[in-house]
Amino acid sequence: MAAAALALGANAAGPAAMPSSTARYATDAYPGFDREEFIVSSGKKVPRWFSWLNGPKKDNAAEQLEYAIECEKSGEWRAARRGYDSLVREWPASPEAPKAQEKLADLYLEHYLEYESAFDEYKYLMDYYSSQCDYDAIAFRLYEVAKLWEEEGRTVLFFRIADTVDVRRAFESVVLHAPGAKFAPDAMLRVAKLREDDLEHDKAVQVYENLRNLYPGTPEARAALHREGAARMRLIREHEYNSTRIRDTIDFLKMALASNPAPDVKADLNSWLAESVSRMEDEAFAAAKFYDSRTRTRRSAINAYQRFIREYPASSHVEEARARLEALEKEIL
Repeated sequence: MAAAALALGANAAGPAAMPSSTARYATDAYPGFDREEFIVSSGKKVPRWFSWLNGPKKDNAAEQLEYAIECEKSGEWRAARRGYDSLVREWPASPEAPKAQEKLADLYLEHYLEYESAFDEYKYLMDYYSSQCDYDAIAFRLYEVAKLWEEEGRTVLFFRIADTVDVRRAFESVVLHAPGAKFAPDAMLRVAKLREDDLEHDKAVQVYENLRNLYPGTPEARAALHREGAARMRLIREHEYNSTRIRDTIDFLKMALASNPAPDVKADLNSWLAESVSRMEDEAFAAAKFYDSRTRTRRSAINAYQRFIREYPASSHVEEARARLEALEKEIL
């Protein structure tokens, strides 16, 4: 994994890996994402307390950067980390500050393999030094670090643990920082999957739908269509009857089928559509039978059965409804 992390620097610099039109920030809303304050960088760095201990070791930014670089070359990782960080805090407007900030992020990634810290430091570089760094390259690196973080989890007391919420917010941050990048659709797909991992299928549906609208025609949009259908069906199965939700799902599935999906996807969509329609018909027939009781008038029951037959002529319950309707009409006569 260390080799993979170390390779990120080279990969990010490659011209084939980088989009040519990465935007600085998304201006559109992103339904299913957390609020922006949860996924943007924290406040700007300021000098630490007890600067005589944690502050710069040199009198100016140029000398401090040279000092920190030498510490890193000699394997003094802790001194290098403090050296880069204290430079950014003490001389944030200096030409050396963005260089130190990037080296600090690289250090967390390549030496410590602390993906959460590396992600935060790269994100800080993009937020506060966007015009003084290779923004597209850093955006790609942010995405790659998020993937490593997702794969490996984060370290707590030397143990790796799963952290779906923070990892999801990392991918949300990737999209917000680079909505025009080639990797943005994949980042959104991962956001939706992580929502599903946390059983937030309603939020996942929002992300899948937005992905399809923002990046139509991409492989990720096609994958989102299938996954959105599955998520919608989970919502139907796991929650009490909701006619609006079922109707919306039926409309979605019909739209998805009209998009010429792959055969295996089409089979799933057809199966889900049949199940959704059946659920709608079952509930509608149960509602009609509710009016056919001693506490209700025959006229209300007749109206209910007539409405059911009119709205669901192909239902498996339609013959039973017609027979009962005929009997009720004879009783009135």
